Amino acid sequence: MPTATWKGKVLAKSDDTVVVEGNHYFPADSLDISLFEDSATKSVCPWKGTASYKTVVVDGERNVDAAWYYPDPKGAAAQITGRFAFWKGVQIA
Repeated sequence: MPTATWKGKVLAKSDDTVVVEGNHYFPADSLDISLFEDSATKSVCPWKGTASYKTVVVDGERNVDAAWYYPDPKGAAAQITGRFAFWKGVQIA
């Protein structure tokens, strides 16, 4: 089952991920929400739309903008609605 970890903590775990451009998108309800803070960061993908970010916090250490999601993705990316992906050292195994 795909599992996202950082600093030894499980951030998300689900057998229902969607892989887009090599990234596993985990359902929102699979996240341990206690390990995330909101971020004001946004970015734009031409075919997916505007991404929002969350900062991962484990034992006081912050991994800024290590999770992203598309609150309102464009039609071509509808399958990632309500899902989160990771980078910046977050391991997916």
